[in-house]
Amino acid sequence: MLAVHHIVKTYEGKPLLDDISFKVDTGETVCLLGASGSGKSTLLRIIAGLEEADSGVVFFNGQLLTSMPAHLRDFGLVFQDYALFPHLNVYDNVAFGLRMRRLPQEETDKRVINALEMVNLRSFEERRVTDLSGGEQQRIALARALATRPRLLMFDEPLGALDRTLREGLLGELRAILHQTNIPAIYVTHDQEEAFAIADRVLILHNARLVREGTPAEVWAHPGSAFVARFLGLGNILEGTYIGHSQVETRFGTFTVDCARKRSRGDAVHLLARPQPVDAKRDGNVVRGVVTDVIFQQERFKVTLDNGLYVYLQETPKKGEKITVQVKVECLA
Repeated sequence: MLAVHHIVKTYEGKPLLDDISFKVDTGETVCLLGASGSGKSTLLRIIAGLEEADSGVVFFNGQLLTSMPAHLRDFGLVFQDYALFPHLNVYDNVAFGLRMRRLPQEETDKRVINALEMVNLRSFEERRVTDLSGGEQQRIALARALATRPRLLMFDEPLGALDRTLREGLLGELRAILHQTNIPAIYVTHDQEEAFAIADRVLILHNARLVREGTPAEVWAHPGSAFVARFLGLGNILEGTYIGHSQVETRFGTFTVDCARKRSRGDAVHLLARPQPVDAKRDGNVVRGVVTDVIFQQERFKVTLDNGLYVYLQETPKKGEKITVQVKVECLA
């Protein structure tokens, strides 16, 4: 098990990571999710031993890693740019780490074949990596990491250079491989769809801090803050004032919400109005406006209103039409 305790890192006098602590259990895939510059890759490099923290410690299975060099930590890394050796063929790329460990040739052959089978590239041993597609090169990079049988796998935006179709296919394969091998993994990305597809648990970084942690379902259902809801694209973020009796007044109207935290009259409140229509019997909150734009997205229509709000509808309204839609409105921290 990996345990990260109170990691602090500054860059040019400003905090990049501020008191970061989390754990990764055996067989668990944890995703570090955040915008560019949020410190995700730096945190990964600290765990890998490629960079030093200003303070804080990292343990693996109870062993302190602070003074342990990167090559002795036995962690596997997969990068966005693949980091393959262009002058070596597929076999030699996958075997590189094994030869550095001076494994017998028979054991090296066995591990290379096994790793290539896991990524569905068993017959590619003699091919030049420069002749492979981007998706195939990323599979080779993964096979190279798997061949050494690492204690922990770390992925730094590994699918960022691939198109959507390839990315979705590789995500499913990667998740299956991680579950099959039971190797704990840390996956860094700025893409929330990617994070939710691969992770058992999501950690969201913002302003040097971990601002939300939980399973994908938990984070999606309860973002907890306006930043997280906005970053994940969960819906319309409304600023309002609590006026009492579970009522919040906004420029879009007054909404009835149950806030987990006790509010006083006059308190500023952020609301999340999810764009999916709901059963009017369960939720009496509505948004109104004049349709200004309609886009077809994944078997539904994204309808933008003249007040800036948007909703998803199964039937397309006409531009200029005034509509009223029942929506789920929830209170954010």
